[in-house]
Amino acid sequence: MATWPMTNSPQPGSLGAELADAHKTPAVEAAQQAQLAQRNLIAFNRALTRWATKGALEECDGAVFCAGGTWIPVVANGAFRDDDAISGTELVSRAEAFFGGLARGYSVKVRDNGEDEDVRRACEAAGLATFGDPTPEMLCAAPLPDVAVPDGLTLRRVDDEAGLREFLAVNAEAYATYGMPAGVIGELFDETAVVLADPAAHFAVATRGPQPLAAAMIYESDGVASVQWVGTVPAARGTGLGASVTTFVTNLAFARGASSVSLQASPMGAPIYLALGYQTIWHYAEYVRWPKPPAR
Repeated sequence: MATWPMTNSPQPGSLGAELADAHKTPAVEAAQQAQLAQRNLIAFNRALTRWATKGALEECDGAVFCAGGTWIPVVANGAFRDDDAISGTELVSRAEAFFGGLARGYSVKVRDNGEDEDVRRACEAAGLATFGDPTPEMLCAAPLPDVAVPDGLTLRRVDDEAGLREFLAVNAEAYATYGMPAGVIGELFDETAVVLADPAAHFAVATRGPQPLAAAMIYESDGVASVQWVGTVPAARGTGLGASVTTFVTNLAFARGASSVSLQASPMGAPIYLALGYQTIWHYAEYVRWPKPPAR
């Protein structure tokens, strides 16, 4: 994994040196872009609480608790620290109270760059379980070379209810591969008017005729953006659509003024993003409190 420099001088051959050279700025700027990526992740999860009828948000004294529109702990319900003044123990304790009051589980993303070790210890002490393999957090510092859209397909931005339905249909089918229950993504985006009115959210869908085959979106905050919900239906995998939609929305973000674009890579997506030019800046371990089954 590439190591993100936290000093004022780029280390030869490091990701910070590459990005600093690309921007003609010192490595401290690269470290700032990494921190903005973390803030963007929190901003996106805040948005999820507004995009769903069952969403809820609580933030105070450096802790941010984001409950999306569905019960699933991973993706939909997350506890975040946006101020290092709050300890990992306090973060987890308050998360237990907030999500317990909603009768939900939750997840905590722990970075492996050394900044979240107290959070890791608190999750382990509280009995949260790790879920899956660590997730790469990736960052792109400049627009990507165009990737051709496969013949017979159309790749376009969507900004209406029909387009959003296509986006959701693609990802419902795509993420079923990872075991995501049916209906979850629809519950996350069920406040359609609110989603479409959010000036920070932008969606794209690839279709063959009337059939949506791939989709992705970006979310903007603090002058940066992230790529979210990249999906290709199983029948269309291996055709280059994942690379096409990722490049399309990445370059859309830069065209809109983003100084960098980040994403959290799925196991299937990570090799594609690396080949496109994204770089890994750290990995997240996902610690999960699974919800208790209802009493009988």
